[in-house]
Amino acid sequence: MSTPRKGGPTETANPETVQIVPLHEQGADRSVLAAARLHRQLTVAGAARRAGIPEDEARWLEEGRIYRFRSVDAAMLSLLLYATALGIDHREAQELAGLPVPPMPFQPGSRVRFAVVAAVAALLAALLTAVGFSKLGDTATLKPLPAVPQLAPAWKVSVDVFDGAHNIVRARSVASKIGGFGYQIERVRKATSSNYPHTIVYYEPGGDAYAARLAKQIGVTTAPLPGGHNPRRLVVIVGKK
Repeated sequence: MSTPRKGGPTETANPETVQIVPLHEQGADRSVLAAARLHRQLTVAGAARRAGIPEDEARWLEEGRIYRFRSVDAAMLSLLLYATALGIDHREAQELAGLPVPPMPFQPGSRVRFAVVAAVAALLAALLTAVGFSKLGDTATLKPLPAVPQLAPAWKVSVDVFDGAHNIVRARSVASKIGGFGYQIERVRKATSSNYPHTIVYYEPGGDAYAARLAKQIGVTTAPLPGGHNPRRLVVIVGKK
């Protein structure tokens, strides 16, 4: 293992085994191809395998480095394979290009399916109401169910990953896994302490639902932070387990 330079990033003996989220994926300046890939919760390697192109070519496309291809035709062919592998259709391509998007065309049978779904929903609502009255009695007052909060997609949630067990390689691996779910990885660095026994997802006030979602995805627990005002900011401290 090489000695890290003072003030610089920590180097490992096997850097090729560590999947670090590239800087161009961490900020708001990512390309439209990168945004489309992250929206589908795919890593660059996974999207490249799906398209059947080398991972380097996928990165070149996302970074706009067309000059790295052997020819313009080769770049266009790789772009076609990559876009179709991501499932980008004509409508989404118009949205990514900032062009006006026409309304969705009417599909035969959609009206019938909607009527069937509405009828089933009405029947289910009537059944639940009847069961509720039979259990509560005639004098009971029905209370509305609490609204289920709608969580923002993962790519709108930022995550800081800290090494809390003196194992920066594992911390970077966890950060790469989190990035694969579509989250924005803001930074990966050492924590002020290296005595964390377990990996924990910390959240600011109002962010408990986002923390619970990420904790379930990576198989860990959650805990609140003492302060903060951004419910879409999470902090993951990677412990020994």
